Amino acid sequence: MTKIDDYTQACELGKKALQGKDPEILAEFSGALYQAEGHGAQSLTIRFLNREILISWPDLNITENRTREKINIQQQVFLLHYLNGAFISGGAPLTNEWISFQEIPDGKFYLAPFISRARAPLLSVFGKRPGLMVELASEAYNATGLDHGDHSVSVEALPLVRLALILWDGDDEFPPESNILFDKNISRLLSAEDIAWLAGNTVYPLMGMARGK
Repeated sequence: MTKIDDYTQACELGKKALQGKDPEILAEFSGALYQAEGHGAQSLTIRFLNREILISWPDLNITENRTREKINIQQQVFLLHYLNGAFISGGAPLTNEWISFQEIPDGKFYLAPFISRARAPLLSVFGKRPGLMVELASEAYNATGLDHGDHSVSVEALPLVRLALILWDGDDEFPPESNILFDKNISRLLSAEDIAWLAGNTVYPLMGMARGK
């Protein structure tokens, strides 16, 4: 089975898991906006990495709200998993406690992909230009400053999902270093595999923006 077939199957399973659930309750638990649009049409609108995403109900067609273009299938699967996790957890609230990826259930199993796809790229592109990370994260995600490390920002990926991008300056003894932390509630909402994917897909757009800067 090809990778795209894997995602297609995961998308169908994600939709099936949400079938029969009350969309108003789902919106309440996930931080989405519920709308009844007449003639039985309903929808959820949710902010995902500072983009407004429209999810039609009950067919669960997922598009950019502004353009009505479908988002890519990996993002669809991730959002379906988030909605299901939010419903099952009853809307796990933010705790304002940060945890490392290793502290997430099964995080140690996915640690190598997390480092290679998120933490290492963050360091390689922004380790010598940490101020640029802060600037671009603020521009792309409306990120807010934190007091972790030497340079850090908090990114609200979804209403209940927050991650911290952190950089330390190097000196004569130690090279620059990076880390990505997560609000502790994330373990109740998403799997370690989904969290690793999210971390990478938060960093990649910043890397693209950094080209030519």
